[in-house]
Amino acid sequence: MKRRNMGRIRSLSTRSVDFARYSSIKIGPKVDVVVIREIDPDFDSFFIVGGANNLLVSPTPPPLALLGKEFDYIRWEGDRLVVGGGTSTGRLLSFAKSHNIGGFEFLAKLPGKIGGAIKMNAGLKGYEIGDLLLSVRTARGTIPKEELDLGYRRSGIKEIVYEALFQVREGYREGLRRELLKLRSNQPKEPSAGSCFKNPPNDYAGRLIEAVGLKGARIGGAAFSPIHANFLVNMGGATFEDARKLMELAQKRVYEEFGIWLEEEIVTV
Repeated sequence: MKRRNMGRIRSLSTRSVDFARYSSIKIGPKVDVVVIREIDPDFDSFFIVGGANNLLVSPTPPPLALLGKEFDYIRWEGDRLVVGGGTSTGRLLSFAKSHNIGGFEFLAKLPGKIGGAIKMNAGLKGYEIGDLLLSVRTARGTIPKEELDLGYRRSGIKEIVYEALFQVREGYREGLRRELLKLRSNQPKEPSAGSCFKNPPNDYAGRLIEAVGLKGARIGGAAFSPIHANFLVNMGGATFEDARKLMELAQKRVYEEFGIWLEEEIVTV
């Protein structure tokens, strides 16, 4: 960050966030988070926490930020939708349902903000947020989808996503939403950050974790769910160290047994 802008950044509004309450896994410190209210390249040095649904926040995180209400919007632009990066996935799904727009049904019970969902190309069973995406807006300007390097649960985006442009596809399918919800019926009820590891090619992380005897395994307050082995859950009082030790144990065991290194889907900051 440029030195001349450091004072301005420090003077911006902040919000105290207790990640032991705010994050979906209920782990983390209480820290001041900068609230971003305008587009500025200087903010790209911050880590955007969004809804903290797939985050594991360390006791000493880097500078953190949230997008303010200025980036929470949905508006029509011809046959396209312009969506703020701070808009929740639930709000976009509700908008799609009320306006008979198809393609967003997979967002049901997929919590988070649109900016974060795009950065990780969130999806379920063949449906991804990148399917209808046309471009994103960052501090550098508009970047077309073809330049985002979207892949399975990943993208090449290193900047803050302030806005996204989606193609509108007519035909919301409530049946599809319910069908996809059934796929999530085996998810544990305890606090978690969603899937812990990405599925390796032609296999499933949960199967591999179970195969090495770690389904239901526990270190401190952190455990791999006995319901779904690829869900790292907080059984009560779990610490950052508990979670990291369990994740690293799974990676080590699976690699020793199968020669596969499990890639983390949970983002550690």
